[in-house]
Amino acid sequence: MPSKACEADSAAGAASYTDSAAGAASYTIPDMQALHIHAGPKAQAHIREHGLKPEHVGVIPAAAGGPKGLILGPLDRFIFGQWLPQSGRPVHLVGASIGAWRMATACLNEPVAAFERLEHDYIHQHYELPPGQKRVTAEQVSREFGNSLQAFYGGRMAEVLQHPRYRLHVVTSRGRHVLQREHPLGTPLGYAGAYLSNAVARPALGAWLERVVFSSHGALPFGTADFRTRQHRLTEANFMPAVQASCSIPFVLQAVHDIPGAAPGAYWDGGITDYHLHLDWQTPTDRPEERIVLYPHFQRQVVPGWLDKALKWRHRPSASLDHTVVLAPNPEWVKTLPNAKLPDRKDFMTYGQDLAARVKVWSAAASAAQQLADEFGAWVERPDLARLRPL
Repeated sequence: MPSKACEADSAAGAASYTDSAAGAASYTIPDMQALHIHAGPKAQAHIREHGLKPEHVGVIPAAAGGPKGLILGPLDRFIFGQWLPQSGRPVHLVGASIGAWRMATACLNEPVAAFERLEHDYIHQHYELPPGQKRVTAEQVSREFGNSLQAFYGGRMAEVLQHPRYRLHVVTSRGRHVLQREHPLGTPLGYAGAYLSNAVARPALGAWLERVVFSSHGALPFGTADFRTRQHRLTEANFMPAVQASCSIPFVLQAVHDIPGAAPGAYWDGGITDYHLHLDWQTPTDRPEERIVLYPHFQRQVVPGWLDKALKWRHRPSASLDHTVVLAPNPEWVKTLPNAKLPDRKDFMTYGQDLAARVKVWSAAASAAQQLADEFGAWVERPDLARLRPL
């Protein structure tokens, strides 16, 4: 297992990741810009005229992507802990999978401490392999993940649901027809059908799955003509199962069945239908300077659904992203991280039961990501228009 030191060099500078004698990870800050700021055409025009201020932001999306989201921790802490509180206007927070966990965390009192705990808990998650088993089961992962959510949000759901400014929207995917109930044979067949249908046309995926959004307040901040959609109220009765469902990757975790206050059926990861939330954003304001969609993301591309990952032609920007500002790591900077990549789910297989090795690598990447937040903080103080890049 590759727990040894990794080094990556770039033309702009060098960074190294090493294991110290004490076992802690050390990371040398590279001599290059870590943050790329990509903006749709209307967002670019807005920034050229108004700059970017907290009161301009109407929506913050948060993508699925598992451990890749760790790279956004410092940005989350800066945006929700220091920058966004400078405004009093409402903001819609829309999340799928790890993004739902992040956005629910943003609604807690003392969000900086909450995000620090989220980062720690996610990095240190570990599933003991039972004797005689070669891999953990979906039932085990679901049970332990549910316990983690209970420990994290237990007794604090009112903070999330009654936040005076933030409107939380948790995105899930509800199975239809053969996927309406989890089944050892029907579920694989159903997802095979979903994959083939989606390859023909994204709306055809709606024959197998529908987008179901659980909202703490009000209407959705995006249009729904693109895909079969339901919306339900997010309450204390369904908060835990909705967030768990949004994070329930098929075959890795079990589906969550029959969420209170919603249509019966099996609910899975919201990233299946809306991997990176490439949605028709419609912020509820007539003032164009208040319509920015600020999107901390782990890459420039905003991929519509999980089944679109291999369909590169669906990764292109659309008019739906015209008001969007994507904050993403520089791909060359990513090469300076441990193993020359972002943390990802493959690391669970790479490091297996060697928790210490994975924690070391993920902690180093999360620590290095402070550079992203520092650069964004400096940029919003004095926006350098030369740093704006097209989506």
